Amino acid sequence: MQLSPYDSEHFLEIREGVRRLCAEFPGEYWRELDVRREYPTAFVKALTDAGYLSVLIPEEYGGSGLGLSAAAAILETIQAEGCNGGACHAQMYIMGSILRASPSRRAAPTRPRCAPSRCAMATIMS
Repeated sequence: MQLSPYDSEHFLEIREGVRRLCAEFPGEYWRELDVRREYPTAFVKALTDAGYLSVLIPEEYGGSGLGLSAAAAILETIQAEGCNGGACHAQMYIMGSILRASPSRRAAPTRPRCAPSRCAMATIMS
């Protein structure tokens, strides 16, 4: 399925990886979470472990630094595959924004790397 005019040339590998990951979280997973009113922890952890939530984090902090177009492709694919990107989008853009806009970014050697599997948004925000 072509979701975007850019699919033919941009982010094909990322989209395919996201599709494979989403296949592990079928509709039953989402319906059960909805009934129990629970956060999709396993889904978000899988996205984090695969590196998809670090796309906006600069490379010097352990992310891929690919930018907004890649992040949009990831979230678009999540939604198209029947999963819910609403549970993870903030972790993408808030982490990236904090690390990009922080005045102490100029002192990068003194800041710890923030590998996505080790830093959750809750940790950064607390």
